[in-house]
Amino acid sequence: MIRMRDAMAADLGAIVAMLADDRLGRTREHPGDPGYAAAFAAIEADPNQRLIVAETDDAELVGCMQLTFIPGLSYRGAWRAQVEGVRVVAARRGRGIGGQMMRWAIEESRRRNCHTMQLATNKSRHDAHRFYERLGFIASHEGMKRALRDET
Repeated sequence: MIRMRDAMAADLGAIVAMLADDRLGRTREHPGDPGYAAAFAAIEADPNQRLIVAETDDAELVGCMQLTFIPGLSYRGAWRAQVEGVRVVAARRGRGIGGQMMRWAIEESRRRNCHTMQLATNKSRHDAHRFYERLGFIASHEGMKRALRDET
């Protein structure tokens, strides 16, 4: 059994480790960088942001995700939820934790009266695409990104 809760500053190292622990994360995450603490503080201060961790009954962190609630004019002023950075620790993958996390996120977004939940996943993450499709997500749009700074 896992439960979801808002992340605390003490969780930051474990969260960054989860973000860094995959083929793509290894190339872009830098555990120990002070930028993570500043980002955590900004997320924590914004009522439309939630950094969520999943933990076991014995307080082991096994997953994380960020939920952003976005106001909009489309759909008669509807809100949408965006979920990002969904990760489960490698040793716990394939046990249904990610599904539990996403079902919780969907319910939390409904509770916040969101019209839509959206996410982006790298085109190379074929397993993730199947995972999200099983949860009812559809690839209805083509996303685009543009880097605004060089990564060093």
